[in-house]
Amino acid sequence: MSNDALLIACPHCQALNRVPSERRHDAPSCGQCHRPLFSAEPVNLDAAAFTAHAERASLPVLIDFWATWCGPCQMMAPHFHAAAAELEPDVRLAKVDTETQPGLAGRFGIRSIPTLVLLQQGREIARKAGAMGAADIARWTRQHL
Repeated sequence: MSNDALLIACPHCQALNRVPSERRHDAPSCGQCHRPLFSAEPVNLDAAAFTAHAERASLPVLIDFWATWCGPCQMMAPHFHAAAAELEPDVRLAKVDTETQPGLAGRFGIRSIPTLVLLQQGREIARKAGAMGAADIARWTRQHL
């Protein structure tokens, strides 16, 4: 891969796509399923999707660890969706349901929810617990990149 190309995981089929860095803002589509690589919505991650998006792909990934029974998680959800529209295609936003994906929650030592974890190629670079608004999510993410 050249220095100016990115590997971007498809949010639909998890296929990795090589996209020139300067073209990621041009609404690229997946070479495998032909759907958009960016939809301005968070991607739901299971273990396989986590590997594609957070470990193998080039984009930083902001993960919201949450649960359906969590009131603050439910309050933050629309703000996290709004932040996806603001931060893509520079950052992939994703959600991990701690109830259905306890292995991922355990791997990151999630003790309270919601918790945001910012990763760059599988390596944690920042973490913040507690609900935030869309502008705060975007600002916090940018300050750590």
